[in-house]
Amino acid sequence: MIFNWLKDWQTQRILKRYPISHAFWHQLMTDHRIFDHLTPLQKVQLRELTILFTHQKNFSASNDFSLSRPMTLTISAYACLLILELGLEYYQGWHDIVVYPSAFFVERDEIDQWGVVSHQQEVLEGEAWLNGPVVLDWQSFKAESDQIKPGHNLVLHEFSHKLDMLNGRANGMPPLHNKMTREPWTQAFSQAFERLQHQVEHGHHAVINSYAATDPAEFFAVCTEYFFTAPNLLIHHFPAVYQQLVLFYQQDPNAQRI
Repeated sequence: MIFNWLKDWQTQRILKRYPISHAFWHQLMTDHRIFDHLTPLQKVQLRELTILFTHQKNFSASNDFSLSRPMTLTISAYACLLILELGLEYYQGWHDIVVYPSAFFVERDEIDQWGVVSHQQEVLEGEAWLNGPVVLDWQSFKAESDQIKPGHNLVLHEFSHKLDMLNGRANGMPPLHNKMTREPWTQAFSQAFERLQHQVEHGHHAVINSYAATDPAEFFAVCTEYFFTAPNLLIHHFPAVYQQLVLFYQQDPNAQRI
């Protein structure tokens, strides 16, 4: 009882000491159409969650990039949209968010099935590490958030990987809530993933971003992007997946948009 009181007191203290101006928040909610489906109460809840999130996480910029508070708040609002009905505890266990001005190079040594090591260099827009940071390309995120691009949002993608990693490495199966069961989730996602892989492998038109066919983890992340940016498209092509995401995120963006 005392612990809960102390936690509530600390939360209110943070909200008062690190406020987001109402003018900025109104502008963010108005300019970014991804938040259109939220009720006024949900927007208030998202604002508080965003304040608490930015207080808990350590934002840093790379390559002499100047990272402003409006930038960190915008990233945080998108990240917190995923956990609006779940709670900040879903982002516990890690602290750092690194923002690059644009796409960045990553060098890795990879071992193939025969044990041969090869040095690989990749150009990435974002990355989420198990128990480590989320790394983001500001230019890509800004382009995708200034105007909604169906199925494309870097912050939603990388932070959904963080949710997927709550029970280990990302595999497309985040920890399900008590009222959810594995069988419907596995059936919905497996069938949709196999269908998309078949389309890609046979050169057919992919009904959603073909990157989702990479592996189950990327399929979950890309479906999350569609869930919030183009729910109608996800419902049309993979209705069972959409319903599982409604249960997981405890939101229904398509119903709320109508």
